[in-house]
Amino acid sequence: MNDHPDSPLLDPDQTIVRVLGDDGMLDAVHDPHLSDDEIIALHAAMVRTRIIDERLVSLQRQGRIGFHIGSLGEEATIIGSAHALRPNDFIFPAYREFGAALLRGFPLQSYFDNMFGNRRDPARGRQMPDHYTSAKTRFASISSPIGTQIIHAVGFAVAARIRGDDVVTLAYFGEGATSSNDFHNGMNFAGVMRAPTVMLCRNNGWAISVPPQRQTAARSFAEKGRAYGVRYARCDGNDVFAVIRVTRDAVQRAASGGGPTLVECLTYRMAGHSTSDDPTIYRTADDLEAWRRRDPIGRLRAFMVSRGLWDDDKQGELERGIDAEIGVAIEQAESAGPPPLESMFEDVYAAVPRHLQEQREQLLSGPRPSLAHH
Repeated sequence: MNDHPDSPLLDPDQTIVRVLGDDGMLDAVHDPHLSDDEIIALHAAMVRTRIIDERLVSLQRQGRIGFHIGSLGEEATIIGSAHALRPNDFIFPAYREFGAALLRGFPLQSYFDNMFGNRRDPARGRQMPDHYTSAKTRFASISSPIGTQIIHAVGFAVAARIRGDDVVTLAYFGEGATSSNDFHNGMNFAGVMRAPTVMLCRNNGWAISVPPQRQTAARSFAEKGRAYGVRYARCDGNDVFAVIRVTRDAVQRAASGGGPTLVECLTYRMAGHSTSDDPTIYRTADDLEAWRRRDPIGRLRAFMVSRGLWDDDKQGELERGIDAEIGVAIEQAESAGPPPLESMFEDVYAAVPRHLQEQREQLLSGPRPSLAHH
């Protein structure tokens, strides 16, 4: 990234960075120059994310899990931005980014264990489904309140810099979070402290059910960075190449001491807010069909086919492998059983205090209530 006035990351004219054109050609200026193997791996990760999404919705409808919040249609934004990070960087997610966690090495089995809340659940059954964490993959804990992860990401990044650690943090949030207190606090802190942070807004067109024009009079959500002295960029969030280029530039700038960047990825959520929501109440069939034609997976696959990298046989083999992997994870997650009762005393304090030791002993020595597996 540079400070040239024509840089898309300064965005004086609300430029939207696109790399993959309708003609299947890559823009030479912004091409991230990925290898064939990288492109194939990105496609596989996006397909895997979507198939997992579809399977979890089915499991919720069957009553086998209680909840799922998906990313149908947003795969390029999530997978592309996670791909652009360095191994030592940290993610502070919202709640749609399970694809990013899996891309960084979070085991699929651990993810399904969380969805069923079993004894192997990384959150020990204390959270609702889709609320997990993974220190090993540098993926912070998910929390439902809107926008809180933004200020966490900024504070963590500043603390890492004070310690001398080479760390950039990336905070995911939807466009609705830009109306939250924590967004404004986090942006101001990031701008003043020149925090090595990338704020990534998934503008999927709906903050639950509130369209953008009812939230802000700004020309874009990215433009909100101007008030805080934070550089900003906009990109086609359904173009994985554009997402990687813009995010990678923002990460490099942050790592080199250039400060934070607010990135707005324009994408579309092709399903409801969660499995508790009915998307048909605010989406028309024509609206969905228009966006399906810009499906990020379909666009990338068409490009791969045109380059001779992909065909129907490879697609079928990929999908069968993912289906088999998911089937094993579901079977093992359902058979694991609930967390033991005594686990409620763990991970509360570094050393269990006396009064909790007494309560644990009382629990283990007394009659146990019957718990149905949820």
